Amino acid sequence: MPKLPAQKCVPCEGGVPPLNVQEIIILHREIPQWNVLNEGKIEREFKFKDFQSALNFVNKVGALAEKENHHPDLLLHSWNKVRITLWTHAINGLSKNDFIVAAKVDQTKK
Repeated sequence: MPKLPAQKCVPCEGGVPPLNVQEIIILHREIPQWNVLNEGKIEREFKFKDFQSALNFVNKVGALAEKENHHPDLLLHSWNKVRITLWTHAINGLSKNDFIVAAKVDQTKK
């Protein structure tokens, strides 16, 4: 199976269950810096040297999200920090798409 950054998001309109615990554990291995939250979400905070760098990152993530058609919650706060939260709204939990976008976000930060 290709690594997460090489994969594309697949549209999810609901009707499928969220990932189970074992599936989450396996996918989380590829994005260990992300936190798995009890609410069925994954989240990571990024810190930047200044506001402009944080804003540029938010814009890059926004473009990535549009390309993948899978949109995270983005919060730019404390002038230089960006918190990204991912989950699949249509199933109110985690799907593989969340992990694909997270892995691509990690590549964007490099």
